[in-house]
Amino acid sequence: MYVEVNTLVNDDRPVFLSGNFCNWNPSDTDFLMKKVGDGKYRFDFEKDFTLDNPLEYKYTKGGWEHVELDSFGNTSKNRTLLPEFRPHLDYVPLWRQNGFTPYYNETMPLVETIEMEIPQLKKTRKISVILPSDYAKNTDKKYPVVYMHDAQNLFGEGSVYGNWEIDKRLSLLKKQGKSDVIIVAINHGEEDRQVEFSPYKNRVKGQGMRYATFIVRTLKPLIDNTYRTLPERQFTGIGGSSMGGLISIYTGMMYPEAIGRLMVFSPSLWTSPKIYFDAVEFFNPMDTKIYLYGGGKESESMLPNIEKLKETIDNQGFDSAKIQIKAELDPEGQHNEKRWGQEFPKALDWLYN
Repeated sequence: MYVEVNTLVNDDRPVFLSGNFCNWNPSDTDFLMKKVGDGKYRFDFEKDFTLDNPLEYKYTKGGWEHVELDSFGNTSKNRTLLPEFRPHLDYVPLWRQNGFTPYYNETMPLVETIEMEIPQLKKTRKISVILPSDYAKNTDKKYPVVYMHDAQNLFGEGSVYGNWEIDKRLSLLKKQGKSDVIIVAINHGEEDRQVEFSPYKNRVKGQGMRYATFIVRTLKPLIDNTYRTLPERQFTGIGGSSMGGLISIYTGMMYPEAIGRLMVFSPSLWTSPKIYFDAVEFFNPMDTKIYLYGGGKESESMLPNIEKLKETIDNQGFDSAKIQIKAELDPEGQHNEKRWGQEFPKALDWLYN
């Protein structure tokens, strides 16, 4: 009996098999795999090795800081072999690197920054335009665009609140030929963030409608005139988390003629119950895809509110060819940038494929 794994050919570190058969030791030399070809490793179990229960296992490069990852750069689920054991061939697309999200230098996106006025709010704001690594070379190619909030937390060094690491995630997607897009990341307004992202009156009147109008009526035309974009609504997305998730779903509902792809993570629906009414009264989608994500460890109301929003839209009876909604609910998910960064490449891949 044996298992084989195919992996990256440019990584010569040894590969170990780790699982419930060795107390999950990631570098047990008794389970060191034999290299049998470029990027191919094999482990032969002893002749008397038997399986009474499913065997759970992972591949490592000698430590959990070097464990296998899925194609999006996230920790993969445990692999399983059933008692009716057969020779098994696996594939590892990526490895964690010293505990960090891996990336490829040659496909890291380019970042251009601009300072522009938000006339609707009478403020100025820094905006980062994140371009595919080969944008300058492919001079005839046009790209979809995703407008995202809270730029301070999305890439580079991140902020005190964390980092989605979308630049690294984009490099992984680019290497695989997936989700070639332009990201337009808008800095939040610091102490004014809550009121700018709120479309309704809570303690004070929210400025969300003005902010949404800025994105659609002021920022989008500038981006479309400056960069090689696909300006049509089916190529135009908006995304964010928490209050950024709320303003994303609101903007998509108010401007369906301009936005057709929504990435909505952990939306603060509890602050704005009127959003469900607006979903009924105003939302008339045209070829729209909505990716909803929420975690069970965020609050008691997070998952029920997301399910309610999905049901509210579903109950309008839209043609399934007209609107697609994907709800990813993680019972263990927490309210932080790291978790949203893990979900980002999966959402982007689904929205634009």
